[in-house]
Amino acid sequence: MTVRRVMGIETEYGILQPGRPLANPMLLSSHVVAVHAAAREGARAKARWDYDDEDPLHDARGFHLQRASAHPSLLTDDPEKAAPSGDDRSADGPQALPRATAEEYEDPGAANVILTNGARLYVDHAHPEYSSPEVTNPLDAVRWDRAGERVMLASVRALTSTAALPDVALYKNNVDGKGATYGMHENYLVDRAVPFHDLAARLIPFFVTRQVFTGAGRVGLGQRGEEPGFQLSQRADYMEAEIGLETTLRRPIINTRDEPHADPDRWRRLHVIIGDATMLEVATYLRLGTTSLVLWLIERAVTEHGSGGALAAIDRLALRDPVHAVHVVSHDVTLTARVELADGRHLTALEVQREYLDAVLAALAHTGDEPDAQTADVLARWASVLDRLGSDPASCAREVEWLAKLRLLEGMRRRDRLAWDHPRLAAMDLQWSDVRPERGLYHRLVQAGAVELLVSAEEVADAVVHPPRDTRAYFRGEAVARYGGEISAASWDSVVFDVPGAATLQRVPMRDPLRGTQAHVGELLDRSPDATALLDALGA
Repeated sequence: MTVRRVMGIETEYGILQPGRPLANPMLLSSHVVAVHAAAREGARAKARWDYDDEDPLHDARGFHLQRASAHPSLLTDDPEKAAPSGDDRSADGPQALPRATAEEYEDPGAANVILTNGARLYVDHAHPEYSSPEVTNPLDAVRWDRAGERVMLASVRALTSTAALPDVALYKNNVDGKGATYGMHENYLVDRAVPFHDLAARLIPFFVTRQVFTGAGRVGLGQRGEEPGFQLSQRADYMEAEIGLETTLRRPIINTRDEPHADPDRWRRLHVIIGDATMLEVATYLRLGTTSLVLWLIERAVTEHGSGGALAAIDRLALRDPVHAVHVVSHDVTLTARVELADGRHLTALEVQREYLDAVLAALAHTGDEPDAQTADVLARWASVLDRLGSDPASCAREVEWLAKLRLLEGMRRRDRLAWDHPRLAAMDLQWSDVRPERGLYHRLVQAGAVELLVSAEEVADAVVHPPRDTRAYFRGEAVARYGGEISAASWDSVVFDVPGAATLQRVPMRDPLRGTQAHVGELLDRSPDATALLDALGA
């Protein structure tokens, strides 16, 4: 038993230009990407993203959506232009789709950079997005996610120092306060042998209720914050379906995009869109770690024909109305509201989460194995946070983001006697996730020692420029760093070389995410002074 699996995080950052509410977000996002490429990646940034193996319209339920029928926001495989947002709204705001009165901008699709740490930085849905490199455990997921914050901060600094370019503010959050949301998506490789229907059914109650410890907190209830109040999650009010292919409209709890970026006979990629972007490291760590453990439990029933009793326990957690339950859980800061199960029982979110934890522990006991250190840590933290949320929620403010944020907001409310609909609270909510340390409220808590950190500043700085060593991201990142001028394109599962004198482009496939590691190709890269030598050694 282990939390180890191939995983990663994609984060779309909120963006605005101070003083210019109608500034085109695609143009601003392109500046964010381009200035980073110029300042940090140099000649290595010439490689384009390779869309050849991407197919965002393939549905895990066994069909393929016709391109002519797809909403434009689903067309994330178009190299000519970035996919637009799926939010249909008329309110002006920094995340709104450009209207006739907004600044015009054409062809933002060129803003796309493959970083030396194996990540992708590009414009997606009118936002700059950092897609982390593939990692194998939740602690590394935290590390390379934090590296993404550093990448975005570097772009903000570079834009500020260049008089000819606009100032930009970036926020690691999920709402603009005017009705639009943008995503933080988790990705997990899952054994293809697990039937998708079983995977979805067993994950829905978990995703609905995990927000008690993974939520980032939000001022306002409803998609536009039309009701005053505070809730656990930024994304919850935008969940409108149980299962579906969409990611920017009619957002589902379970996304069905079947695009594994790996050998499709062995794996599927579970693309999770329901989570919040979190600044607190423990919240990110637990989100990835607990989800990986639940996936292990589900996989084990198929691959090892075990854990039957544990699975029966979580099968009994099916919800009568999962979409309604998402909203109920998020709107309940007391953590006492009960959601209705399909069998007529009513449980709190904490009770549902405890059932999942007990099922994982029962399956672990059945194996008789000792968990590795990181797995044991995730299990201990999961149990501890559930216990303390039930008895003393304030004790979790160092680890649970919505509680840390609520503590600051309540302090301001008491001091200045503010109602929840006061604009200063909404501004404070936004300022929480500003990537600039001198502006972001989260960073003030870090400086005060008020939140728990899991990775050091030195480890994060190293992750900005270097890839993980134990996935194929190592080969991708090192190839870009060493031979960037000779790379034509790259994707998650291939690197395409353009070697001078070669008759054709040469593609190096990487269908197995656990090959191309430092142990696998490190020595080969070290003895290859150029791409020609590398390709000769690979027999390409």
